[in-house]
Amino acid sequence: MKKGLFVFLALIIALGSVMAQEKVTLNVLNYQQADQAGYQEDVAIWKRFQELNPDITLNMEVLFNEPYHQKLQAYAAAGTLPDVFYVWPTARSAVIHEKKLAKDLSKLLGPDFLKDFSGAATDPNNQLGKYMAMLPQSFTYTSVMYVNKKLLADNGFDLPKTYDDLKKMVPKLKAKGINVIMLPDKDGWPMQSCLFSTVLGRMAGNSFVDAILAGKAKFTDKPFVDSLKVIDNLYKDGIIAREDNQVGYGEAPGLFVSGKATIYIDGDWRVGAYITDKASGKALIPPAAQESDFALLPFPAIPGEVNPGVLSAIAGTGWAISASIPAGSAKEKAAVRLIKYLYSDEVQAIRYSTGAYVPTRKNVKANVEPLVAKVPLFYAANPKTCYVFDGMFDPAVYNVVNDGLIAIGLGTSTPEKVAADVQKAYETWKASQK
Repeated sequence: MKKGLFVFLALIIALGSVMAQEKVTLNVLNYQQADQAGYQEDVAIWKRFQELNPDITLNMEVLFNEPYHQKLQAYAAAGTLPDVFYVWPTARSAVIHEKKLAKDLSKLLGPDFLKDFSGAATDPNNQLGKYMAMLPQSFTYTSVMYVNKKLLADNGFDLPKTYDDLKKMVPKLKAKGINVIMLPDKDGWPMQSCLFSTVLGRMAGNSFVDAILAGKAKFTDKPFVDSLKVIDNLYKDGIIAREDNQVGYGEAPGLFVSGKATIYIDGDWRVGAYITDKASGKALIPPAAQESDFALLPFPAIPGEVNPGVLSAIAGTGWAISASIPAGSAKEKAAVRLIKYLYSDEVQAIRYSTGAYVPTRKNVKANVEPLVAKVPLFYAANPKTCYVFDGMFDPAVYNVVNDGLIAIGLGTSTPEKVAADVQKAYETWKASQK
């Protein structure tokens, strides 16, 4: 009897030892900012995972905007990527895809889990590395005009359908201290991602970008220069104020709703900035006004465009697992558990309700405010899309475009000069890949 009891206790101790060994710590690099819409909900999502999974400890590092991208690049270069990290499906996170630094999620998540997501999200051809390095949470339109219909109507204007419509608004609105369009570009990427990509799609098309990548066209060719000229004219015609190049990304929504501009250009994700904040109970735009006074519209027709109506869009961001984690290990299983939680119906419904994005997970239901509800309607009304520039080219190239667009905005450079700089940067980058 004593011997049996001893064996039983030994088994219990051994089992406890194994269980203790199975506790896992995951290093996570999260993309988050405290003043961003949905921040409190995001914090609660991570807290809930810890409550549900006491055997997994999350060691979180949180960054946002360019500091995030710089840190991810640094980790990749040093070979010290965190276990789970936020990633873009294309050139914005080029090093992850090109060097296959993330595991193939199609194998780890499996068909039973992935069947609940749209075909666009699970198609590896929509990712730079042509494998599922991450699972896009959304399909994102990066170019949306948020239009204050009431402010336009109060000043005697209809919704703009052409470039000339925008130009005609300038004298009257300028006299009242109101800008026609606000597009904050102090951070460097918004003009390129949220407007120039659409302009390039309209003036040149995806085929021109493909020709550049194939070595059959140059950035100094007329279609690219003409696209830059459209941006140049927006500033010269007073449609966008040059001062917007000194406005930070986080500042603009508040300025827009205060009546500083009739139109604000950003990505579809920015709806979250205007809806009710769950923590404070306040909204930049009250729900009733979202419904009656604001509209989501495409950029108007541009003189000389060859692809009318196209808008820049791209597979959205998502989560990846470091390829350095040993296959079949407890850490890999813990990372997969975290990924499945982050893409669960429960979490995706929360993200949708905050206006972060329209999920690629099918049949997600959430109570959303009017401006968020207008996003899928915007998609349906504008089905023709084009490339997002920073989704197609390396940072060594698109950062030159970003800087060039700011220089054009400030009036310190010309479309021709910027085009030449971009071509030089592209040739230098291409030579470095050999």
